[in-house]
Amino acid sequence: MTVGQRPVVEEPRLAIQRRSSSLGSRRRFLAAFLPLLAAVLTGVAVLGISGNILVPFERVTTLEGKMASKRDFFEDEEVQRILMKYHLRVHTTSSGSREVAIRDIASYDFVFPSGQPAGDLITTQRAAKGRYAKVHRPFVSPIVLATYREYAETLRDRGVAAPQGGTGQDRPLYYTLDMKVFLGLIEEGRKWQDLKIEDHGVTNGNKVLAQTPDVCGTNSGVTYLALVAFTRSDGDVPDTGKEADTLGRDIKPFLTGQGLPPDDLFRTYTSPEGKGIGPVVVAYEHQYLAYQAQFQAHAGKLDADRVLLYPSPQFVTQPQYIALTRAGDRLGELITHDPELRSRAMELGFRILDPTGKVAGDQLTRFLEEREIPVPEMAGDTRSAMPRLALLERMISIVGDCPPAVAEPGDRG
Repeated sequence: MTVGQRPVVEEPRLAIQRRSSSLGSRRRFLAAFLPLLAAVLTGVAVLGISGNILVPFERVTTLEGKMASKRDFFEDEEVQRILMKYHLRVHTTSSGSREVAIRDIASYDFVFPSGQPAGDLITTQRAAKGRYAKVHRPFVSPIVLATYREYAETLRDRGVAAPQGGTGQDRPLYYTLDMKVFLGLIEEGRKWQDLKIEDHGVTNGNKVLAQTPDVCGTNSGVTYLALVAFTRSDGDVPDTGKEADTLGRDIKPFLTGQGLPPDDLFRTYTSPEGKGIGPVVVAYEHQYLAYQAQFQAHAGKLDADRVLLYPSPQFVTQPQYIALTRAGDRLGELITHDPELRSRAMELGFRILDPTGKVAGDQLTRFLEEREIPVPEMAGDTRSAMPRLALLERMISIVGDCPPAVAEPGDRG
């Protein structure tokens, strides 16, 4: 029997021989009936977190995914609720984006590297082996340098950073950073105390540097490497293995001065100890915006001590959801096109893409304004150029002391 479009499961009908109404008979009845009743009720009460009761015993498909910073999207309770409406559950395995690309991923339904280099590496390898791979691009997030107000204001005093929207702002959250001048400070070996950081109540004798995750495992590390290389070469990208090797050796000190930690630096940045461990760290914009939205919701105000530096020139990283199975492709279609999932991605700080592949920035603007969070500026759609994948891999190998994952065909340097 069906009601509407949903089948209804009738209660089990048990043939019970009538006997005396003794206590023993009632006990035997309950012993036989209760397990079946519990099974039926369990099936009926499988409740999608959405509040919609699922059809009894309806199958929920669990997909296996491997990713880095984008795991926050799938671990979000609201995203899980929406996916349950489609009878989907996602189990995530955390791994750096480049680590995803160079390890065995045969047991996964999808991978979600945080940027194009790792995505290209995966799709290239899958194509070479004749294996299934379908790319979805649901949203983007620019690379930023997350820091604290004292450090941003110190750079502002030196003319290295300027508040977005003009210099008249008293306590801005967002600054534009002149990458060429910033790298000049690093090359000169300047220390924060040389820049008079103590004028803002902080003592720090360490060298000026942006701390980046391990370039051998993370997309954010690779993207920052490419940004530094682009800035140092005045906008040129290497065309040969020899040029890539030379540039890689040149930029290595800018990235390895304080080591290359393997973990997500943003969690450290938002911790009470963050200012002492890494005063300037490479991160993604969406991490910061989501953090401020959560802080605002709990504290009723913004965290005005933590701010962002937007490098100029700028990289816009484009995460690539790569389906490795047909079931994974279904999920990719949902996160790209489902209105609820797109809206939730925006609420988590991502700049969602419209059907033409352009940033639908007005939606993020409305979300931030409703929560009284200042809206950061984007310098148009400025994107620093990436070298070819094989040449980028040579630079990664030199900077991170790890083997390249792919070689340039016919290029021996």
